[in-house]
Amino acid sequence: MSQSNIKKVKASEIDLKERVVAIKRVAKVVKGGRRFSFSAIVVVGDGDGVVGYGLGKANEVTDAITKGIDDAKKNLVKVPIINGTVPHENTGKFGGGYILLKPAAPGTGVIAGGAMRAVLESAGIHNVLAKSKGSSNPHNVVKATFDALTGMRDPVTVAQQRGVSLNKVFNG
Repeated sequence: MSQSNIKKVKASEIDLKERVVAIKRVAKVVKGGRRFSFSAIVVVGDGDGVVGYGLGKANEVTDAITKGIDDAKKNLVKVPIINGTVPHENTGKFGGGYILLKPAAPGTGVIAGGAMRAVLESAGIHNVLAKSKGSSNPHNVVKATFDALTGMRDPVTVAQQRGVSLNKVFNG
Protein backbone atom coordinates (compact mmCIF):
# COMPACT_ATOMS: atom_id res chain seq x y z
CA MET A 1 0.00 0.00 0.00
CA SER A 2 2.75 2.44 -0.89
CA GLN A 3 0.94 3.93 -3.88
CA SER A 4 0.83 7.70 -4.22
CA ASN A 5 -2.92 7.91 -4.86
CA ILE A 6 -4.06 6.84 -1.37
CA LYS A 7 -6.11 9.66 0.10
CA LYS A 8 -6.64 9.59 3.85
CA VAL A 9 -10.10 10.66 5.01
CA LYS A 10 -11.26 12.07 8.34
CA ALA A 11 -13.91 9.85 9.96
CA SER A 12 -15.69 12.77 11.66
CA GLU A 13 -16.79 14.31 8.34
CA ILE A 14 -18.82 11.39 6.99
CA ASP A 15 -21.60 8.98 7.92
CA LEU A 16 -20.12 5.48 8.09
CA LYS A 17 -21.81 2.08 8.12
CA GLU A 18 -20.10 -0.86 9.83
CA ARG A 19 -19.95 -4.48 8.69
CA VAL A 20 -18.45 -7.26 10.76
CA VAL A 21 -16.46 -9.55 8.44
CA ALA A 22 -15.34 -12.21 10.91
CA ILE A 23 -15.34 -12.96 14.62
CA LYS A 24 -12.96 -15.56 16.01
CA ARG A 25 -12.74 -17.03 19.46
CA VAL A 26 -9.10 -17.38 20.43
CA ALA A 27 -7.77 -19.28 23.43
CA LYS A 28 -4.75 -18.63 25.59
CA VAL A 29 -3.72 -21.69 27.56
CA VAL A 30 -2.86 -20.82 31.15
CA LYS A 31 -2.12 -22.90 34.24
CA GLY A 32 -5.79 -23.20 35.22
CA GLY A 33 -7.05 -24.09 31.72
CA ARG A 34 -7.98 -22.00 28.71
CA ARG A 35 -8.70 -18.29 28.72
CA PHE A 36 -10.95 -17.27 25.82
CA SER A 37 -11.05 -13.90 24.10
CA PHE A 38 -12.46 -12.64 20.80
CA SER A 39 -10.97 -11.13 17.67
CA ALA A 40 -13.18 -9.21 15.23
CA ILE A 41 -12.32 -7.80 11.81
CA VAL A 42 -14.64 -4.95 10.82
CA VAL A 43 -15.07 -2.93 7.62
CA VAL A 44 -16.58 0.58 7.62
CA GLY A 45 -17.60 2.63 4.61
CA ASP A 46 -19.89 5.43 3.48
CA GLY A 47 -21.02 3.68 0.28
CA ASP A 48 -19.45 6.44 -1.83
CA GLY A 49 -15.79 5.50 -2.24
CA VAL A 50 -14.58 5.81 1.35
CA VAL A 51 -13.73 2.55 3.11
CA GLY A 52 -11.54 1.29 5.96
CA TYR A 53 -10.89 -1.87 7.96
CA GLY A 54 -9.89 -2.54 11.53
CA LEU A 55 -9.11 -5.34 13.95
CA GLY A 56 -10.41 -5.41 17.51
CA LYS A 57 -9.52 -7.86 20.26
CA ALA A 58 -11.24 -8.12 23.64
CA ASN A 59 -12.69 -10.54 26.18
CA GLU A 60 -16.25 -9.80 25.00
CA VAL A 61 -17.59 -9.90 21.43
CA THR A 62 -19.23 -6.46 21.61
CA ASP A 63 -16.04 -4.86 22.94
CA ALA A 64 -13.99 -6.50 20.18
CA ILE A 65 -16.41 -5.17 17.52
CA THR A 66 -16.34 -1.66 19.03
CA LYS A 67 -12.53 -1.67 19.06
CA GLY A 68 -12.51 -2.90 15.46
CA ILE A 69 -14.84 -0.07 14.39
CA ASP A 70 -12.62 2.52 16.10
CA ASP A 71 -9.54 1.05 14.41
CA ALA A 72 -11.29 1.03 11.02
CA LYS A 73 -12.21 4.70 11.34
CA LYS A 74 -8.50 5.50 11.75
CA ASN A 75 -7.62 3.70 8.48
CA LEU A 76 -10.03 5.21 5.96
CA VAL A 77 -9.04 5.54 2.31
CA LYS A 78 -10.80 7.01 -0.76
CA VAL A 79 -11.09 4.66 -3.72
CA PRO A 80 -12.07 5.66 -7.27
CA ILE A 81 -15.49 4.47 -8.48
CA ILE A 82 -16.76 5.09 -12.01
CA ASN A 83 -20.41 4.33 -12.86
CA GLY A 84 -20.74 2.05 -9.81
CA THR A 85 -17.77 -0.15 -10.72
CA VAL A 86 -13.98 -0.13 -10.50
CA PRO A 87 -12.07 1.90 -13.15
CA HIS A 88 -9.97 -1.00 -14.44
CA GLU A 89 -8.86 -4.57 -13.79
CA ASN A 90 -6.43 -4.96 -10.90
CA THR A 91 -4.92 -7.56 -8.61
CA GLY A 92 -4.16 -7.33 -4.92
CA LYS A 93 -1.89 -9.38 -2.70
CA PHE A 94 -1.34 -9.64 1.01
CA GLY A 95 0.41 -12.60 2.58
CA GLY A 96 -1.15 -15.71 1.02
CA GLY A 97 -4.24 -13.84 -0.17
CA TYR A 98 -4.44 -12.95 -3.87
CA ILE A 99 -7.49 -11.29 -5.39
CA LEU A 100 -8.57 -10.13 -8.84
CA LEU A 101 -11.03 -7.27 -9.43
CA LYS A 102 -12.63 -6.62 -12.83
CA PRO A 103 -15.08 -3.89 -13.86
CA ALA A 104 -18.57 -5.13 -14.70
CA ALA A 105 -21.54 -3.83 -16.69
CA PRO A 106 -24.47 -2.21 -14.84
CA GLY A 107 -26.86 -4.82 -13.44
CA THR A 108 -24.15 -7.42 -12.80
CA GLY A 109 -24.05 -6.96 -9.03
CA VAL A 110 -21.18 -7.73 -6.69
CA ILE A 111 -19.81 -11.13 -7.71
CA ALA A 112 -17.44 -11.72 -4.80
CA GLY A 113 -16.89 -13.94 -1.79
CA GLY A 114 -17.60 -13.13 1.86
CA ALA A 115 -14.74 -10.95 3.12
CA MET A 116 -14.22 -9.30 -0.27
CA ARG A 117 -17.95 -8.62 -0.68
CA ALA A 118 -18.07 -6.72 2.63
CA VAL A 119 -15.24 -4.41 1.53
CA LEU A 120 -16.62 -3.79 -1.97
CA GLU A 121 -20.18 -3.12 -0.78
CA SER A 122 -18.97 -0.80 1.99
CA ALA A 123 -16.96 1.14 -0.59
CA GLY A 124 -20.12 1.64 -2.66
CA ILE A 125 -19.15 -0.55 -5.62
CA HIS A 126 -22.35 -2.03 -7.11
CA ASN A 127 -21.07 -3.97 -10.16
CA VAL A 128 -17.82 -5.88 -10.04
CA LEU A 129 -16.40 -9.31 -10.86
CA ALA A 130 -13.97 -10.56 -8.24
CA LYS A 131 -12.03 -13.74 -7.62
CA SER A 132 -10.12 -14.72 -4.53
CA LYS A 133 -7.15 -16.98 -5.20
CA GLY A 134 -4.92 -18.40 -2.52
CA SER A 135 -5.68 -17.87 1.17
CA SER A 136 -9.31 -17.64 2.28
CA ASN A 137 -8.27 -16.18 5.65
CA PRO A 138 -10.54 -13.12 6.09
CA HIS A 139 -7.66 -10.94 7.34
CA ASN A 140 -5.54 -11.61 4.26
CA VAL A 141 -8.49 -11.33 1.85
CA VAL A 142 -9.57 -7.95 3.29
CA LYS A 143 -6.02 -6.58 3.16
CA ALA A 144 -5.48 -7.91 -0.39
CA THR A 145 -8.77 -6.25 -1.45
CA PHE A 146 -7.55 -2.96 0.00
CA ASP A 147 -4.26 -3.44 -1.85
CA ALA A 148 -6.17 -3.84 -5.14
CA LEU A 149 -8.52 -0.90 -4.44
CA THR A 150 -5.74 1.50 -3.44
CA GLY A 151 -3.89 0.56 -6.62
CA MET A 152 -6.83 1.76 -8.75
CA ARG A 153 -6.40 5.00 -10.69
CA ASP A 154 -9.20 6.99 -12.25
CA PRO A 155 -8.73 8.51 -15.76
CA VAL A 156 -8.24 12.06 -14.40
CA THR A 157 -5.33 10.90 -12.19
CA VAL A 158 -3.77 8.98 -15.10
CA ALA A 159 -4.03 12.07 -17.34
CA GLN A 160 -2.40 14.26 -14.68
CA GLN A 161 0.42 11.78 -14.06
CA ARG A 162 1.17 11.44 -17.77
CA GLY A 163 0.73 15.14 -18.42
CA VAL A 164 -1.74 14.59 -21.28
CA SER A 165 -5.39 15.43 -21.94
CA LEU A 166 -8.25 13.20 -20.79
CA ASN A 167 -9.15 12.40 -24.44
CA LYS A 168 -5.64 11.10 -25.08
CA VAL A 169 -5.93 8.67 -22.15
CA PHE A 170 -8.99 7.04 -23.74
CA ASN A 171 -8.09 7.36 -27.43
CA GLY A 172 -4.45 6.99 -26.85
